[in-house]
Amino acid sequence: MTSDPAAPSDKPTVLFVCVHNAGRSQMAAGWLEHLAGDHVEILSAGSEPADQINPVAIEAMREVGIDITSARPKVLTTEAVQASDAVITMGCGDACPFYPGKRYEDWKLDDPAGQGIEAVRTIRDEIEGRVRALLADLLPGRS
Repeated sequence: MTSDPAAPSDKPTVLFVCVHNAGRSQMAAGWLEHLAGDHVEILSAGSEPADQINPVAIEAMREVGIDITSARPKVLTTEAVQASDAVITMGCGDACPFYPGKRYEDWKLDDPAGQGIEAVRTIRDEIEGRVRALLADLLPGRS
């Protein structure tokens, strides 16, 4: 039996959004990929994407064995929001389009831009806890 490529996936899709798509959203995407593997589709984007990932965020994630060096900041599109089951915003305010029927969460997190490794570690660890809670809600029974 072959699957229909046009058929919707039974995997939930999560979109992480922050302003620059260079720190918080990339760390969240890294955590979710690390914890969920291929059980969740993961997108990330920014309302005003930076040129590159925050090097301190890369370093903080590397310390816990997660490599986000291949990630690239991407611009937030209406299509990404429409394709997502859950949209997690992190300080992008009203820049994120709203569609009825989507799950929206706004995570109040400090911006790691311009901060040292100690501060970014704290943000990284807070993101881990929130991603674990999100995953437990999206995929009950998987931890």
